[in-house]
Amino acid sequence: MKIVCNGKDNTMFKKNHVVRLVLIFTLIMGVSSLAVMLGGTMRARNNSYITIDPETIELVQLNAPKEGDPIAVVDTSLGEYRFVLYPQYSPNAVANFTELANSGYYNNTYVFHSESGVYSASGAPNKDGSANDSSHELVERELNQNLWPFKGAVCVMTTTLKQSFKEKCFGGGTYYNGSRFLTLNTVSFDEDFQKELRESSESEALAEAFIKHGGVPNFSQQMTVIGQTYSGMDVVEKLASLETNNAGIYKFPKEDVIIKSVTIGTYSEKDEDTGKK
Repeated sequence: MKIVCNGKDNTMFKKNHVVRLVLIFTLIMGVSSLAVMLGGTMRARNNSYITIDPETIELVQLNAPKEGDPIAVVDTSLGEYRFVLYPQYSPNAVANFTELANSGYYNNTYVFHSESGVYSASGAPNKDGSANDSSHELVERELNQNLWPFKGAVCVMTTTLKQSFKEKCFGGGTYYNGSRFLTLNTVSFDEDFQKELRESSESEALAEAFIKHGGVPNFSQQMTVIGQTYSGMDVVEKLASLETNNAGIYKFPKEDVIIKSVTIGTYSEKDEDTGKK
């Protein structure tokens, strides 16, 4: 028996209600799927911080410094190393570093981390690796396809990531770096790693440069490179291979290693030959 309510067939009412629910559910699922797809696309887009064109990469770090190039001379308690600066590629980070060096900020700061022969971290006024204030710690990260984490590269450390609500949901954000810096030595390039690097790199020249010169490929396009060591590589190697005490995120040297000073100048072949700064 059919029940008639207000002159309408209740069976038909139930069928229409079910159909409506199915349509609503389908619409919700469609919107959800679209949101997931868009979210994945946005994540991919936002995580691709820089577009690399293998045809136009210039591996400038493999070139010797030229007369008049800006340089930094880092005098440590273990010796001195020198690197050429790249203001044309990382203008804001180089300006921040240069300003701090010229002000004497780096005088008697600490090498506060030494990572198993791979790299060292320097430039902290405190033994625990912290900075005294944030006034020079919010420089937007600058990436460039011509700068890579080869052995001897100097990179400024990432300090923070700022994200909007949308970026927290879908990925992306703005990375910042500051005063402290890494000086890279190298990871080990065994045969398997060399093969993997050659197969995964879009640029044959870049892969071969890492294999020949060393470096830390997994840091590629992850932090701002400001310079490339051209003198004192033995000091770079020592700084990366210190005996350490593990304490939280840092491996502190067992014995204090000090950055006595960082001097900004210009490259002169004559000065290099005579040992002048």
